[in-house]
Parts: sequence; structure tokens; C-alpha cells
Amino acid sequence: MEWPRSAPITSARLVLEPLSVLHAPPMFAVLADPSLYDFTGGEAPSLERLNGRYAAQAVGRSADGSQWWLNWVVTQRDGAQPIGFVQATVENDGPGLVADIAWVISPIWQGLGFASEAARAMLEWLRSQGVNHFTAHIHPANHASMRVARNQGMHVTSSKKDGENRWE
Repeated sequence: MEWPRSAPITSARLVLEPLSVLHAPPMFAVLADPSLYDFTGGEAPSLERLNGRYAAQAVGRSADGSQWWLNWVVTQRDGAQPIGFVQATVENDGPGLVADIAWVISPIWQGLGFASEAARAMLEWLRSQGVNHFTAHIHPANHASMRVARNQGMHVTSSKKDGENRWE
């Protein structure tokens, strides 16, 4: 399947820029905060690892073409530095397109509604591309991400993956 390329998205306060390798240096500082990994595990990536990750993600699709990889760096409309990212992995599940979504906002910008606003803008864009079903996987103790999911009209299901609850 031929997937469309991601496009810039704007909302009231934010700009979502399609990910490129050029975002690695400014995002390195955003992703350096160890508290970002409290629920997901792992640790902050090195700049070299982040460059490699962004080079792979910027391709926009899996090697076999079955998945559409969409990643955006989130910045405030009146600012130049990134504050986080949103992403979606889209697949054809038979009756339609489904996107597994995620969001990360720097701890210094959390609690201001930026994750919800960025996720909402991304979902609106995805709907305009024919995606009509959304999932997210959230650690059961990550109450902030649960609020973001609820703000998108999602609800928790009984399904779990790697210790995280599936939201739809």
C-alpha cells in the first residue's frame, strides 16, 4: 500500500513538524530527562542513537510496506525549541486503518494541555487520511497519559501488552 507522507500540522498553540534527522540535536535535550522513562523503561538515548532512530523513522514506512510510520516534533507556535513529539503507527486491519498512537512532552512543559492538544491535532489529521480507529498502550500508573487518552475520547480495554493497558 502506498502511504501518504506526513505533513505539518498546526493547532491553536502548537506546530507539529514531520520528523527528520535534523530534529535529533534539539530533541536530544528534550529526551534527556530521566523521568520520561519512569513508565516506559529504558534510558535517554545518546545523540548518535537518536540520529539513527530518526533516520529509520523518517523513512515513513516499514520495510515490507505494511505499516505507515508517522512522527512529528511538537513545538509551540511562538517558540523555536521542541517540547516533545507525537507518533502513530498505522496499519490496515481489514475493515479499515488503525493507528497505534503515542505522545511525549518534556516534563517542564507537562500539565499545560500540550500533550492533549498535540494528540488531538494528530488524530484530526489522521482522520483526514482515512484512519478511523485508534489505540494507545499506557502503563497503569501513568495517570497523565490516561488523561490525554480520555481527552481523545479513548477508553481503557481489558487487553494488555508488555504490562501496559490498551486504550481505544
